[in-house]
Amino acid sequence: MTTTVERGVARAFVPPLPTRLSLTPKTTLAGQLDGAWWPYSRDLPTELPSLVEALEGRWGRITRAMVNPTRWPVVPHKVPAAGHIVHVGWFTEQDPDKMILLSCTGGRCDLLVIPPETGPAAAARLMSAAAVPGSVLTAGVLMSDEAATGRRMRDARSSQEAWETDGGTVLLPLRHPVVGARMIPLPGNTRR
Repeated sequence: MTTTVERGVARAFVPPLPTRLSLTPKTTLAGQLDGAWWPYSRDLPTELPSLVEALEGRWGRITRAMVNPTRWPVVPHKVPAAGHIVHVGWFTEQDPDKMILLSCTGGRCDLLVIPPETGPAAAARLMSAAAVPGSVLTAGVLMSDEAATGRRMRDARSSQEAWETDGGTVLLPLRHPVVGARMIPLPGNTRR
């Protein structure tokens, strides 16, 4: 972190956080999504510039972004990003967990938007699933599947905890191996 002085006021410069983005590999297989983005907040004017900058190397100059307003508290009409203006539109008919970005040269990029409050393990699963080439799974289906996975994992943990608090316990490995143990033949075993 460095300090800059502007108009007599010292300000700390905090480097921007890396863009958490996972894209499908370039392939001829067209899928429902081109990858996933995991923003740090629901502040679109703050989050969109770093996403646009990260995508422009692959998709060209991003000129438009389309979102569902149910996931973004403020949707500005224009956001400055990567040295130009990105026009932002909102559509309530669009999947709330998806963002569509349009480029003047690279076409369209559909991204799953992972909620910022998502845990790292769930976000990693979602980012991986959204980057599968040719996948027919939509953003809504991926989010629904992850919610079900999260419920199953919580249920399994609570079952394990309940079992342990009700007197059950996990068997611990023996501290010392049993020395001199041998197999004892069972009656009726004619094999020698």
